[in-house]
Amino acid sequence: MSTWGRSLTAAGIREPRLRDDYTRGRRLVSRFRRSSYLAARLLLPPPTLPHVVAATAFMHHGDNLLDTGPKRQRIEAWASWEQRVRKALARGTADEPLIRALLHTVTAYPRLHGTVEEYLATAHTDLDFTGFVSEADFQSYVDAYSLPSFMLVATLLGPERDDDGRYRAMCRTLMAGSQRLDFVNDLAEDTAEGRPGIPSETLERFSLTPADLTPGHDSPGLRELLTHEIETARTDLRRAQELGARLPPLNQSLLRAFTEIELRTADAALTHGPALLHGPARPPLLATLRILHRQRRH
Repeated sequence: MSTWGRSLTAAGIREPRLRDDYTRGRRLVSRFRRSSYLAARLLLPPPTLPHVVAATAFMHHGDNLLDTGPKRQRIEAWASWEQRVRKALARGTADEPLIRALLHTVTAYPRLHGTVEEYLATAHTDLDFTGFVSEADFQSYVDAYSLPSFMLVATLLGPERDDDGRYRAMCRTLMAGSQRLDFVNDLAEDTAEGRPGIPSETLERFSLTPADLTPGHDSPGLRELLTHEIETARTDLRRAQELGARLPPLNQSLLRAFTEIELRTADAALTHGPALLHGPARPPLLATLRILHRQRRH
């Protein structure tokens, strides 16, 4: 039996159709987030892996619906998907593999039900995203979209109870840093689509306009802007490293690895500088493998 097959068995997923449902989700995750799947496979306990994969596949599918095609098409696709998921949650049954796997994971982790409901209630925020005016707009986006999306996975890794809210607060800090870094790293693509993720008021502070975020542009103001955004993201990511202390011991390594890889990505983006207007920066593969190896040893 393969490593994945043993993980399904360890998670108590034995019915053939359900095993196939989870395997479909695994293909989706490994295809679009190869490094994330590798990290999960190396660092998570076998009984947890299929459930994290199911939640991640569900999140990726939603992201694809929200991001792909003309706005009218995205609105209709998301509305139909949200309706089908809500109906499945209410009935406890579904006809679609991704939703069936999610329902089984919700059964195994009942606390995930509320997380899915929160995500469905706010994810449409991404449909209306055309950029930010202020830093407050960015922070609202993190609260409405980035954090609920991340909590689909983080709920599975965290403590069964979070009565003092500290775990969610640290997840929020992690997502603020990660989302800001993503917006800087994706400047080329986001600007081409007319929706840069850096607030216009922040651009003005550095004497820049969206028109300055075009390939080939270089100026002291641009370099100062990129450094400011990356260092702000890095501050949040470092604060979020405390997150590991709030996790069950067997689940700590994955989020520690995620945070370390994000910090390495910040280093690469800082080195990339104005070249980010041509495309994103990535941490060296060897550095990523070393992080995974170190956390695997832990």
